[in-house]
Amino acid sequence: MTGGRLRFLAWLVALAGFLAACTPTAGLPEAVTAPASPAASSGTSSPGTVPTAEGTLAPPSGPTPIPAPGSPPATAPAPIPSQAPAPAPVPQPFAVNLYREGDFVPQYTFDWCVAASIQMAHNLLDDTGGGTWADRAQQGELWEMARARSSDSFNGANPFGWAQVLTESGMGPYQVVSVPEYGEALRAASRAITETGRPVGLVMWSGRHAWVMSGFESLGDPRQFADFTVTGIRVLDPLYPYGSGQWGPSPAPNSLISPEQLATQFVVREPRRWSSGLPAGYLLVLPVAA
Repeated sequence: MTGGRLRFLAWLVALAGFLAACTPTAGLPEAVTAPASPAASSGTSSPGTVPTAEGTLAPPSGPTPIPAPGSPPATAPAPIPSQAPAPAPVPQPFAVNLYREGDFVPQYTFDWCVAASIQMAHNLLDDTGGGTWADRAQQGELWEMARARSSDSFNGANPFGWAQVLTESGMGPYQVVSVPEYGEALRAASRAITETGRPVGLVMWSGRHAWVMSGFESLGDPRQFADFTVTGIRVLDPLYPYGSGQWGPSPAPNSLISPEQLATQFVVREPRRWSSGLPAGYLLVLPVAA
């Protein structure tokens, strides 16, 4: 074979190889276009991919949401709202009255107000109805007892003798207190009645007379409200029905009088009038816990 023919054949072979490399792959099965991934063959998905309808893997359609800094997880339960505090209690009308018909005793002389007040205190506490103290002779004896336990320049029965006889007679203990402020004196007396169930002695007319406080009305229970307001006072004046030309009339037994009415006769007792050792104030013969 001549050299020119050999060169021609070599050119044809080269041309055929070039055309074969340029032939498209259309018509070939899809299964051979790409090898199966290891994840697909094992039935699991790699991160960031989801199964398609044909069983192959494809990336998710959108980005995965990321919570904003400080926000709770999407699956966290909603926080429970804090419970509102209970409203503060509102003071309601409150009343105590120890008086029963027959408890009042008049003083049989103008000096025996303390003794008559001791008799009335006993009657207020005696719930049998058969032990009323009202005898004139007994009243005189009680006055002598109170006077013997008192010491002042007037040679009479003072609040200390009053308190001591109440205690010795089984109604105590009682003590004498001086309260500098009027409203607080009323609260102290009302609180003592509520807590002990016993009456209070009021030192009237700047120390010249004795009344018994047998009850009260208020806005608020003294056991619940420290700053309750006393609106009415139940009183027994042993001088009834005579009263005083200087200080005013005697209220009827078991009268409910206002704080303003009581203040016209219940006034500050000056300590210079008797050697009490107590500061100036409103004097109470006060029941205390045993």
